[in-house]
Amino acid sequence: MPSGMLRAMKDDALLAGTARPLAAAAGTTPYRIFVRNLVLAARIGVHAHEKTRPPRLRIGVEIDIKGATPGRDEIAAVLNYEAVVEGIKRLASGVHINLVETFAERVAKLCLADRRVEGVRVSVEKLDVYPEVESVGVIIERRR
Repeated sequence: MPSGMLRAMKDDALLAGTARPLAAAAGTTPYRIFVRNLVLAARIGVHAHEKTRPPRLRIGVEIDIKGATPGRDEIAAVLNYEAVVEGIKRLASGVHINLVETFAERVAKLCLADRRVEGVRVSVEKLDVYPEVESVGVIIERRR
């Protein structure tokens, strides 16, 4: 097949979204796990009322895992998102934290403790802060 024809087929496949990069074909691209909209009360805030009545947070986490999805159907082969949720709950109920930025950094550190994690994106939103605003907060991204 002429090279111009191969190139046209490749371009058509890319435009159609059907072509995958070589790394993906070899099964070496990372995959992502996530926790969305985890809502819980947290010991967080700088105001006196936040120290006596923990405010509600909404937390989201996206974790990039090294390598392809595991070839075996076993929980031990993956980063268990249950462990991520439980870790976040421990952070929320632990020692008082003043800033959502600090809380987000600690969630990121929790996730990056697993060597399979290449990167993490954490969003932390304080709910019920202003009556006219759904939430205020922060998003951070950390990579190895």
